[in-house]
Amino acid sequence: MAALSVGTLVVFGLIAVALVLFVTETVPPDITAIAVLVALAVLQPWTGVRATEAIQGFASTATVTIIAMYILSEGVQQTGVVERLGVVLARVTRGDERRLLTATVGTTGVAAGIINNTPVVAVFIPMITGLADRAGLSPSKLLLPLSYAAMMGGTLTLIGTSTNLLASDLSRELLGRPIGMFEFTPLGLLVLIVGGAYLLTVGRWLTPARLPPHQDFTDEFDLDRYLSRVRVGEGAAVVGQSIDAVETTLASDDDVDLLQLKRNGETYLAPSSDQTVAVGDVLIVRGTLQSITRLTEAPGLRLLHRDDVGEEELVEGPGTLVEAVVLPDSGLVDKTVAATGLEGALHTTVLAIRRGETVLRESLDDVVLDSGDTLLLQTTDEAVDYLVSDGDLLVTHRSADDPPSPEEPAEAVAPLSPKTPWALGILGSVIALAALGVVPIVIAALGGVVAMVVTGTVTTADAYEAVSWNVVFLLAGVLPLGVAMQRTGGDAVIASVLVGSADVLPVLGVLALFYVLTALLASIITPVASVVLMIPIAVDTAARIGADGFAFLLAVTFAASGAFMTPIGYQTNLMVYGPGNYRFSDYLRVGGPLQLLLAGVVTLGIAFFFGV
Repeated sequence: MAALSVGTLVVFGLIAVALVLFVTETVPPDITAIAVLVALAVLQPWTGVRATEAIQGFASTATVTIIAMYILSEGVQQTGVVERLGVVLARVTRGDERRLLTATVGTTGVAAGIINNTPVVAVFIPMITGLADRAGLSPSKLLLPLSYAAMMGGTLTLIGTSTNLLASDLSRELLGRPIGMFEFTPLGLLVLIVGGAYLLTVGRWLTPARLPPHQDFTDEFDLDRYLSRVRVGEGAAVVGQSIDAVETTLASDDDVDLLQLKRNGETYLAPSSDQTVAVGDVLIVRGTLQSITRLTEAPGLRLLHRDDVGEEELVEGPGTLVEAVVLPDSGLVDKTVAATGLEGALHTTVLAIRRGETVLRESLDDVVLDSGDTLLLQTTDEAVDYLVSDGDLLVTHRSADDPPSPEEPAEAVAPLSPKTPWALGILGSVIALAALGVVPIVIAALGGVVAMVVTGTVTTADAYEAVSWNVVFLLAGVLPLGVAMQRTGGDAVIASVLVGSADVLPVLGVLALFYVLTALLASIITPVASVVLMIPIAVDTAARIGADGFAFLLAVTFAASGAFMTPIGYQTNLMVYGPGNYRFSDYLRVGGPLQLLLAGVVTLGIAFFFGV
């Protein structure tokens, strides 16, 4: 075993702290990464990482290329091509579960190989949910395969995922050779075919139906005991008061939200109405039975015991109901519902929050939002449009959603932008230039960004907003950790331990071991951090046992791109967590066998296509 120096122990200590922070998310992962960067520079006498080297991650070709690819993906997304793919999917499937699942896996997998898989999944979630409803299927049966297919599709090309680009950068530094655009496409295609076959057979049986189809929003979030009608009679203190004043009083006194005012057949959405309360009005309110009972003990207010208040009534007038997921890089994360300003700025009321298996319905203003939370919102169409464009929330389902009819022309359902030829041509040119080696991928991608902006395919503002800056900072922050591992000999220490496995395992067995270890690590922390930590160790181990370092690098890369076993392992997993009403264990139940299957497929595939 290699000697443990003080520097090695310091770096291992930083890694241990970072892993704990990544897992617990006490602070956001990108902030943890920046903290690691700062610590490495401050402790330079032991880590060997100078300040200038600590920040070089921001200028690495992988980081810059990822920024450019986010913008190129945004340009393609704005053309409506992805939505058109959804219409084609609806035409092909026509309500059949097996065909719908096949089309979902195939379409998503291929699309994720050429544009960022996150926007693909974001666009497909509401469409898949609607198609499942129309076919009488549980959306849960389709959403998890949607995420898994997007992850596997990312292994088709160099630009499929950020981990691929990072691995290419590390391959150039450690082995003296970058990865070509389509160099591992045959292996990626094998992964997609085998993984897709699993999802259509065993995975289809293992994937649970957590949500019934065609379910009323109020039933889905079990709100029947929290919604009531209250009639305003003579002598009520609220008569003559503005809706805003009444709502403020109710919220502060009894934790009751005023949702709607109904008068003479007209319905007014409370947060956006300037009406004053009059005798004979009916108020639709949300609150616990105890709080509403206390409310109606006041003179002039009477609780109406009739049918439950359902979705149909809540969408009368200008209101609509939407289900939306808090995205990992959302500005709403770590804010209370009251502090988000949803009600004041967007006239939007949070009716319930689903977090894992728990649904929160009480004292919602004080709930601190977390990434992956699913919110049930009563809002307006204008507010929904803003929420979609703002990017803090992913609207996955709305009460007015109606999947496209097979008889409707595709042009009417999903019209393409006049800039579509420009966007597709620019993306194709970027891929071709990089694949032919005319210019490096980073230069081709940046040139594509310039072309996108110059042609008006994306605006400058859209370009900056398209980038997931948390991913960029995470990547730039953890890259120096790999440098520190090499400078202090930390990678050699771990490699010397793993080399011992070669005494009892063949080279293929050691290769599979690295796949499994990386997959486990990526499912707990981020795939980016897993690649940075594991690739130097894998390359060192390969050199010690006389194996091909590139083969071991590929095993780590493919394993990091397939963090199937937890909802926190990959962003698309988290995006479908709430809309599918999944449990944490569902990912292990469906993703665990898939992970083991692909461990064998990737190991044998690397041996066949590249040698070990």
